[in-house]
Amino acid sequence: MLLSLFLLLALGFLLFSFLSSSFTHIFHFYHGFTKLSSRTYTPPSFPFIGCLPSFYKNRRRLLAWYTDLLSLSPTQTIAVKRFGARRTIVTANPENVEYMLKINFNNFPKGKPFTEILGNLLGCGIFNVDGELWSTQRKLASHEFSTRSLREFVVKTLEEEVENRLVPLLESAAESKTDVDLQEVLKRFAFDTICKVSLGTDPCCLDLSRPPPPLVRAFDAASEISAMRGMAPVYAVWKIKRALNIGSERKLKAAVDLVHGSVREIIQNKKKKLDQDDDKSSTSTDIDLLSRLLAAGHDEEVIRDMVISFIIAGRDTTSAAMTWLFWLLSMHPHAEKDIIDEVISLNNGETPLDFEALKEMNFLKACLCESMRLYPPVPWDSKHAVVDDMLPDGTPVMKGDRVTYFPYGMGRMEKLWGKDRFEFRPDRWFEEPGKEGGGGVLKMVSPFKFPVFQAGPRVCLGKEMAFIQMKYVVASILRRFEIRPVRSEEPIFVPLLTAHMAGGFRVMVRKRSGDSSS
Repeated sequence: MLLSLFLLLALGFLLFSFLSSSFTHIFHFYHGFTKLSSRTYTPPSFPFIGCLPSFYKNRRRLLAWYTDLLSLSPTQTIAVKRFGARRTIVTANPENVEYMLKINFNNFPKGKPFTEILGNLLGCGIFNVDGELWSTQRKLASHEFSTRSLREFVVKTLEEEVENRLVPLLESAAESKTDVDLQEVLKRFAFDTICKVSLGTDPCCLDLSRPPPPLVRAFDAASEISAMRGMAPVYAVWKIKRALNIGSERKLKAAVDLVHGSVREIIQNKKKKLDQDDDKSSTSTDIDLLSRLLAAGHDEEVIRDMVISFIIAGRDTTSAAMTWLFWLLSMHPHAEKDIIDEVISLNNGETPLDFEALKEMNFLKACLCESMRLYPPVPWDSKHAVVDDMLPDGTPVMKGDRVTYFPYGMGRMEKLWGKDRFEFRPDRWFEEPGKEGGGGVLKMVSPFKFPVFQAGPRVCLGKEMAFIQMKYVVASILRRFEIRPVRSEEPIFVPLLTAHMAGGFRVMVRKRSGDSSS
């Protein structure tokens, strides 16, 4: 039986190689779109294999490929047919996004194909389930995220982590005149912070003299391999590897086992601590999310999966957004100066930033939004149709079709953002055109035009918490330090479960002079 499976795998790879080479010359005769209907367009496709040659050729630049195709489509929607996979509809049309995420929400759940890709890592966590299980977790998490005590705990945790670890680390780099990988620093910072908030534990990651803890490396490996499943040219390949427990799938299993085992141990230790605590209903601000969930009496496995989802979301998304913002600010010193002026006007620099000051930092928020428009932490997200449907732009959707909305491409559509769509312009987020420096009123931009936090019933619960964290970190760094990239070339944007900067972001750190306007 095992030999047969190996032979099947070998034959599959041979067939794939043959088909790819055989159709490469044919591909060059096709340019532009093939029209499927009056409103639906697709890349060059062939019988049986669909657009596999084109997909394979562009596998290392999928974001740019999809963006190019969408920019040529009159409706900013395309249909992609791939060998061994259901038809995929990719859209950058806000009306379609609103229809999927809000108007006809029930017809566009995550779907089994998606949950299967991430199921090993996320299990039954809130980001990977639908229906009643999602609804129950959503209500539970919504209640916890809305509590004032959790907000205060987050700000207190940020203050401790920034003042006691992040700032000393950057001061040391400035004094020694050594470059640091700011992306790695921010990822470690975010992991420490989210573990404190979610688990009530301190992994002490923010020490660059030590390698990342095994749990961090396991999270990284599991996230990367899970993401590569979704971008595989032929889905059957990773499924065969999983059945045989070989290659990347074997590594994924080991990483997931470590993640699940570590989080389970933390949960059990927390349970013991709560059992020994006489005041289980304490409303102290020093209470983490895990303690709240356990005190409410929820199942251990559900809690484990929820916590893992929150750690991945809280760690990778905020660190990615801040990394790209620091790079953009290094290219736009006037915007950097405006942020510093805004921070100083709201806080004299002698005391830690408080929640009220953070809320007032409109220009910094505009810069974060503009950075995420160009480099969204989650560049795409998919749903699967339950029944036949039709999107508002006239694109037909068949039962089981994968429907993907595409924040990365949406941020690059001239129809949505104008001819200057590739430029970093924070002032586009203010009511008054050309308003700089944070003195204006922020626009109410539709979340279906800017869906970096999703929208509708599944809108990100941690959105405001994420802005608070990013504002706190960026403001704390910029009022003390100048951050300058070591390399001058534009970094490469790499999409996995969350996007990151290829090769890291190496920077030189210099202490800022007392006069920010100099």
